[in-house]
Amino acid sequence: MVYIIDKRQYGKHKSTINRQRFIRRFKQQIKEVVSESINKRSITDIYQGEKIAIPKRDLHEPSFGYRAGGERTLILPGNKHYASGDTIARPETGGDGANGSSASDQGEGVDDFIFELNRDEFLEIFFEDLALPNLVKTKLAELPSFDNVRGGFSHSGNPSSISIIRSFRQAIARRRSFSHSYRKKLATLDKVLAAAESETPPDDKKIKALKKTITSIKKRAKNIPFIDSVDIRFHRRIKQPKLTSQAVMFCIMDVSGSMDESKKEIAKRFFILLYLFLTRNYKKINIVFIRHHTVAKMVDEEEFFYSRETGGTVVSSALELAYQIVISKYPTNDWNIYVAQASDGDNWNADSPKCQTILQEQIMPLVQYYAYVEIMPRHHQSLWRSYTIVKEQYANFAMRSINDQKDIYPVFRDLFKRKNT
Repeated sequence: MVYIIDKRQYGKHKSTINRQRFIRRFKQQIKEVVSESINKRSITDIYQGEKIAIPKRDLHEPSFGYRAGGERTLILPGNKHYASGDTIARPETGGDGANGSSASDQGEGVDDFIFELNRDEFLEIFFEDLALPNLVKTKLAELPSFDNVRGGFSHSGNPSSISIIRSFRQAIARRRSFSHSYRKKLATLDKVLAAAESETPPDDKKIKALKKTITSIKKRAKNIPFIDSVDIRFHRRIKQPKLTSQAVMFCIMDVSGSMDESKKEIAKRFFILLYLFLTRNYKKINIVFIRHHTVAKMVDEEEFFYSRETGGTVVSSALELAYQIVISKYPTNDWNIYVAQASDGDNWNADSPKCQTILQEQIMPLVQYYAYVEIMPRHHQSLWRSYTIVKEQYANFAMRSINDQKDIYPVFRDLFKRKNT
């Protein structure tokens, strides 16, 4: 005989539901702290969580109580100070000592509540409401991804996957099947017993034997186990291939001599945010890193963020390399192509019109979205003016300027904010 005791709990994560409920309740305060925090962080600690201070006034719970004023009738125990009918003065009201600016030996208060977000919670809130624009082309990827979906029931499996309802259905069906013959015999014997008892004179010996037989059959029917091991059913899960949106993001960063360390720091922080956003939200995405000065080169993640190579400025070299990679590796019928470019806008004057031509005639007809970020504590130059013409022609071309670190997060959210459809 099998006994089922459902002890499935959250284990060491018993407070998960309460924690999620708390985050939902104070979502606005948490989002504000997260947005402020990201601008103060260095590249090395951008992956960490964050401590959130919730003001004590926001933790106040509504409660019912007596309001000052009005008339109330109370029955109080007697004492030596008052006699029946005496009027008792209302106690003086005052603060709890929390509002004064001078020291006091009275009153009490409550400190702000400190709530610590872990790394995953921090990034989830940070990247909320962001999405790649115009992600529409879908195709089964070369390495297809799978969803674990329910595929019926099986006789074996993990205890946590037991189907309680299905198991009880099987138990009921088994008991009804096994008890069918007993119920049929009991129905027949009940008729025979009724006929025997109606005879005159009744045959006591026969009636006694019939009752004994009926009792024995009922006992055997009752001994059928309520649930048996053959009744247990487990949810069966199968892997089902799913269509995934294939996307590639080209990250193009200017590392020329005009990009000093402060500008490169801003560009790196912008691309780290983009990298975290892509790798966290899109499992099927390729990222191509391109660094350029006078010559463009496709590099890996480590070299893109930490190489110290520098030189002059020819932006068109990066655009030409990106176009060649798209043509050779990423057919536009199958891939959503995105480009994010960061530069200080300082470019060889004769090269800016060439960049405009490459974008208009080669790159923009192929991409879903192109985001250009110019890091400029000074006025815009020829590259910005050339890109403005491209922006007027293509709605999927976006350009923003960043003056200092505090602009990184607002610009990033503005470029990749999820559009309502």
